[in-house]
Amino acid sequence: MISSICVYAHIQSILNQSMKTESFVRIVAGTMVLVSTALIYFVSPWWLLLNVFIGANLIQSAFTGFCPPEILFRKLGIGQDTGCCCNESAKKDA
Repeated sequence: MISSICVYAHIQSILNQSMKTESFVRIVAGTMVLVSTALIYFVSPWWLLLNVFIGANLIQSAFTGFCPPEILFRKLGIGQDTGCCCNESAKKDA
């Protein structure tokens, strides 16, 4: 019981700190890959296309600097504007 309270307190302290947009992009990408993997196993192998889309989007954002989740997070006010995953696009917008 005490360990679960400590874990909860640690998670709350992490969430209360200001996180960079890059961290949120990584969290969303990792969560989507895990969800897609579960859907592949439990529902249908066609969910593999979601993993392909996620991977392709990560690769294109590395080369082009265009990161759709970053744009969404910026509009929602999530994360800091500095140190984002697409530094070139952040510099252009600033």
